[in-house]
Amino acid sequence: MSIETTPSSSPDPEWERIVGGYLSAPGEAPVEKQTTSVDLMGDTPLTPAWTKTRTGWKSRVEVGRINTVRGFRKWLRRQATEHGHASQIGRGIRHVALWVQGTEGAQVTAARHELQQTQRDYKAAKWAHDRRLMPGKEKEKRRREMESAFADSASAMSKYRSTQRDARMRRAVRGVAALTPIAGIEGAGLHLLGTPGGLAATAATLATFALIGRRTTAGELYTDRDAKIGDGDRMTDSMVNRVYRDARVIAADDELRLITPCTLTADGKAWQVVFQLPSGIPAKKALGAREGIANGFGVSVQQVHQTRGDREDTIHLRVSLKLPFSTKPTRGPLLDAERVNLWQPIRMGVNLRGEEVFTSWVERSGLFGGEPGSGKSAAANDLLLAAALDPTVRMYLADGKAGADITPFEPIATMYDTDGDPDRLLDILQHMWDVEIKERRALAKEHGSRKLTEAMAAVDPRVCLAVLLVDEWSSYGAAADQKTRQEMERLLRLIVQQGRALGIISLAATQKPDSDSVPTGIRDILSIRWAMRCLTPQASDTILGQGYASAGHNAQDILKSQRGVGIYMDGEGAEPELVRGDYYDDDEVAAILGRAYTLRQEAGTLPAGAEPDILDHLIKAASSTGRSNVTRAEVFAYLATVDEEFAQAVDESDERYRSRAGGVLKERLADLGVDVPAVQFPRDGKRVWGWTLEALQGAR
Repeated sequence: MSIETTPSSSPDPEWERIVGGYLSAPGEAPVEKQTTSVDLMGDTPLTPAWTKTRTGWKSRVEVGRINTVRGFRKWLRRQATEHGHASQIGRGIRHVALWVQGTEGAQVTAARHELQQTQRDYKAAKWAHDRRLMPGKEKEKRRREMESAFADSASAMSKYRSTQRDARMRRAVRGVAALTPIAGIEGAGLHLLGTPGGLAATAATLATFALIGRRTTAGELYTDRDAKIGDGDRMTDSMVNRVYRDARVIAADDELRLITPCTLTADGKAWQVVFQLPSGIPAKKALGAREGIANGFGVSVQQVHQTRGDREDTIHLRVSLKLPFSTKPTRGPLLDAERVNLWQPIRMGVNLRGEEVFTSWVERSGLFGGEPGSGKSAAANDLLLAAALDPTVRMYLADGKAGADITPFEPIATMYDTDGDPDRLLDILQHMWDVEIKERRALAKEHGSRKLTEAMAAVDPRVCLAVLLVDEWSSYGAAADQKTRQEMERLLRLIVQQGRALGIISLAATQKPDSDSVPTGIRDILSIRWAMRCLTPQASDTILGQGYASAGHNAQDILKSQRGVGIYMDGEGAEPELVRGDYYDDDEVAAILGRAYTLRQEAGTLPAGAEPDILDHLIKAASSTGRSNVTRAEVFAYLATVDEEFAQAVDESDERYRSRAGGVLKERLADLGVDVPAVQFPRDGKRVWGWTLEALQGAR
């Protein structure tokens, strides 16, 4: 037998581990080794790491507070029903009293009844025996009957008394059995803890009575089988299974497999859970049962949001506690944006979770639609206004319904039509095909690429994006002859197909989604879809694609009050979601486009023929000061550099010059139909007259 040893100079791993955190030098403190908490056993695989942070704990405390308040409210509502604790305690006491009384009462009653009957028989026999005129044999017979009745009466009396004694003894035993635990608990509580112990013992006794009386007279137990989120109840596993069974998504003997627990979101606005469907049930069946599911949860259809997971058997469920998008939209971000780079993703709105929805429009195209008043034009403005604030973007706009939606964009649009003229649209499409596409293809070839990119735009100012909007294609088609309609359709298809790689963003919009709203061959290649409120599921499918309405994405379900809300699909194969676009009223649109005009004027990218007017010069003068305002003297000095009429003559006094220049300025503004009165503001320690940049841009 040999013992293996190690040389004395060899390190001992165990000893090194023990003394590793200490230093031998005097005066030095031991070094604390930093460790990271890791879930090695996988006990909490579904707990996000952020929940263990300071912010996470705050969120969990807030969720706990909300759950506590809702639980207390639910408990209060329960007290007014048969399942209230007072009713349960009363039933419990009654059940115990009935148990103590037992069934002996029936036996005593039966014995009493038997005794009373025998006594009546004895009285009747005695009365018959006591009759005077009666033969001797008959009297003897009746005497024997009377004696027999007397014996039966005595026996019944003995039996009745015996039954009474037995009942009293049994009831006493059961009464002692029922009262001894109560007296014992109360006595022990008072003896050990005094009054607090007595109160605790009383509470335990009442809880016991409530437990005994938990069943109603009809034998019903209090469960969550009727609990609904709409009534303030919290989502549970059993509730989710019950709802999907009642909605006929799964069979009565099937059960959902919950991948995550039912949790309240961090903001406390919705319940959410992820689960797997039983084998053989497609996700489409669950997505198409929104009405039944909403009924089971006791909420509106708008509050139920289901999405298909990575697998066909996985569903992500979210149930909002309030109707989504029922509050006023927040301030649009473009109001505070000085400039936009359309090569980068732009914000299109917010989704159900309050998250910003950003979309990259490079090499993309879109189709927006919805009935009149649903917010389609406002949704399209999210792209058009962002494009306007990028001074390098060329804009081609056409409105087939001859409305005023694109009228504010006319000063910065390269080409436009607001009259619904098919010949004018044909000119726009022909120009884009013959000029834009040709020039862009040459630029891409010059850079040795098949497409235009942001990197090219950074080094070559000729590389830029272009936006083409065709609103109400069906109106153009109805007003055009067959030859013109075919040519428009051919050119639009070529522009959409080939223009994407060359920096042309095509957008089609319609307020009457049907087979004629956009040609099918073109609609299929428009990747981004936004379906506002529609009148029929077929209209919703026209925008999103066939089958989406039956799969739970039906724009007909959007409420009329939810203007600007639509089902948004960011590209083919993406999961649609409910999104509310940013809304800008007419004044805000005018302010944004006024700033866009100034940007393009400074960059020299205004369309040919768009000469600056007097208001443009005022805006430029106010922008050049860097103060967001401009004085009258600064305005006259600036105008003198761009218009000889505002130059001061050699022999003209300052007072006469200011009066004349002010009159000319007033006439020029009146010719434009613009009224921007001068205001006073502090400047160099005194108040001066002038204009603010915001007022000038708002007048644009």
